[in-house]
Amino acid sequence: MRKLVLAAALSGTMVTLAACSGGADEAAEAEAPTAVETTETTEAAAEAAVLDAGTATVEQLAAVEGVSEELAAAIVAGQPYASVTDLNAKLLETLSAEEAAAVLENVFIPVNLNTASKEELRLIPGMTDKMEHEFEEYRPYADMSEFDREIGKYVDEAEVARFRNYVTL
Repeated sequence: MRKLVLAAALSGTMVTLAACSGGADEAAEAEAPTAVETTETTEAAAEAAVLDAGTATVEQLAAVEGVSEELAAAIVAGQPYASVTDLNAKLLETLSAEEAAAVLENVFIPVNLNTASKEELRLIPGMTDKMEHEFEEYRPYADMSEFDREIGKYVDEAEVARFRNYVTL
C-alpha cells in the first residue's frame, strides 16, 4: 500500500489529507475518514496563559505559579500600571530578578509596539538583542498582521504567536 499524508497549518487550523491506493483488501483501511482536523492554535492557548496585570483580579493572579496571595493583592493594589516597567518594579519589591522574570511570563502589561522603550521591550519574556532590534526596525506597525509578517521572517509562527501575548498597538 502506498499512502500519502499531507499536513499544513493554515491560519491556525491543522489540515490533514490522506490518499491511499491499493487493492480491495485495503478498502476498509481507506474507508477511515479523510481527516480535516481543527486544533487549538498555539496563539489561542498562549493568549489564555498570559494575564494582563492591569485588569487581573487577586484570584486570577494568585492562581499563577510564583504569585502568592500577598503578591497578588499588591499587584492589584498597584493597578492601573502605566507600563510593564512599573509592574516589574512592583514585583521586584518582594521577588528576586529571576523570580520576577518568571512571573512576567504569565502576568504582563502589554507593550505598545510603536512606542515601547528598550527597557519595556527587554522585559518581554524570551526577548533577545536581535529580536529587540527587529521589533524596533519595523516601526511604525500599521496593524498586527504587519507585526506577524515582519517578525515571522525571524522566528516561527508559534514564537510570533507567543510574542503577541506581550504586545499591542
